[in-house]
Amino acid sequence: MELFSEYFKKDHILSKIDARIKLLVALAFLAMVLSYRGLFFPLLVILLSLFLGVMLKIPLRVFLMRLSEPLFIVAMVLFLKSFFSGHLPLFSIDLFGLEISAYRDGLLQGLIIGSRIIAAVSILTIVGFSTPFTEFMASLSWLRIPKDFIEIMVFAYRYIFVLLDESMVIYNAQKTRLGYSSLKRGLSSFGTLTGSLILKAFEHSQNTAVAMVQRGYDGNIPKATEKPFKTSEVLGAMTFTLAMGFLWMI
Repeated sequence: MELFSEYFKKDHILSKIDARIKLLVALAFLAMVLSYRGLFFPLLVILLSLFLGVMLKIPLRVFLMRLSEPLFIVAMVLFLKSFFSGHLPLFSIDLFGLEISAYRDGLLQGLIIGSRIIAAVSILTIVGFSTPFTEFMASLSWLRIPKDFIEIMVFAYRYIFVLLDESMVIYNAQKTRLGYSSLKRGLSSFGTLTGSLILKAFEHSQNTAVAMVQRGYDGNIPKATEKPFKTSEVLGAMTFTLAMGFLWMI
């Protein structure tokens, strides 16, 4: 549950800034990161995100868990780019009579792509930890994101916790009965757990649809009242974005 907790969003200067401003700044940063051709700016954004994570008092383990899947993707990109792309040899190894070469320019391309991935995910991670989910959804609505997409995200977020609790109940029951005592039994138990969660998700979706229709749901989600922007926050965000834009142009 710690991965989805909003505990880290409380009582911090970032949590007090308008979510719409944070979202616009994050989108500007994403555009700069994805369009930058070198390593300097993405690495700077990663360091800045780590610094903000420390200020938000996010445990390093939780932050790394958020980056675990992107890091795996980066590892695959580095492997593929190093051994299957490029022209300048870096080193060669002889494997069962087959010579395999790694290339310096391919590795550099992989590092650039990987830094972009990690920087982009780090930006979204900081925004997620510093913004309550309801405010984030209201900001997406303000940006005229399709309401169907927002509706799916709201329901998905609602039932993440329900399915997580149910998965822990099933897992603990299986573990008590030695369901993970061996690799074979563990795979079987995991398959049973996955199938049970799929059935429960389908059951919850049916019950939710019936309950909402009975309560007069017509497909429109009420929007939160939009507050006026604060001049200080707008000027601060513009100054910070312009400063990072100057570094991006270097």
